[in-house]
Amino acid sequence: MKKLGITLVIIGIIITIFSEITFQREEEVAEIGDYEITRQEEQTVTWPRWVGGGVVVVGVVILLVGRKR
Repeated sequence: MKKLGITLVIIGIIITIFSEITFQREEEVAEIGDYEITRQEEQTVTWPRWVGGGVVVVGVVILLVGRKR
């Protein structure tokens, strides 16, 4: 339980600090003989900051419950 709680607290802090992730994806558009045409597409995944705070709170609760046992 202690490891899970600490892991959730760390993940929650990271989620709170970085509220979005941007990455590039390469997609094949066409292939003609030996040649292929590709395009790079930038995608962004976002989430609200309160999600990170909620994960931190859940981690702290798990830590406190684990300590009482």
